[in-house]
Amino acid sequence: MALRGNGLRARSKQGTSARMTLPGIRGIALLSALAAAFALGLALASEYWGGLVPCALCLLERWPYRVAIALALVAALVPHRWARALLAFVVLTMLVSTALAVVHVGVELHYWPSPLPECAAPQLAGGSIAQRLAQMPARPAKPCEDATFLIPGLPVSMAAMNLLYALAFAMLLGIVLWRDRSSA
Repeated sequence: MALRGNGLRARSKQGTSARMTLPGIRGIALLSALAAAFALGLALASEYWGGLVPCALCLLERWPYRVAIALALVAALVPHRWARALLAFVVLTMLVSTALAVVHVGVELHYWPSPLPECAAPQLAGGSIAQRLAQMPARPAKPCEDATFLIPGLPVSMAAMNLLYALAFAMLLGIVLWRDRSSA
């Protein structure tokens, strides 16, 4: 077998060209679960070991990854037809994650206010000092408009990184599913 050009096509002894094959649907499902787990794990690691404090929007942005992990793991266990449908839902889930990240980046850039009430300062009105202290949250929340940067010196916030990652994840998985559909 001789490789040609960029190595994506291989020439067999009979002179026909064969394309490099994609992993099977179960492999694609497991890779999708790993990709979602990587993003969620990075967020949790930066919180616990990196000392970064997530805001309410950050916590909301983690849910699509949890859903994607569950869908992809189920897709690895079911027949091909159902697995493709579940992975299509993973693509939709990542598009939801992208939309949430767009909202978060817009809040960070002060294009619009946060849609979540948790991002606003608590309204502590009336009553005694003891009543006001009882109304305060146990842990101070980070304002959603304060961007969190994972890499010092790189002006890309974690929300913007999530936007890029979720969009790339959705696009790549969508392309793989499209190619799998056309080759089936």
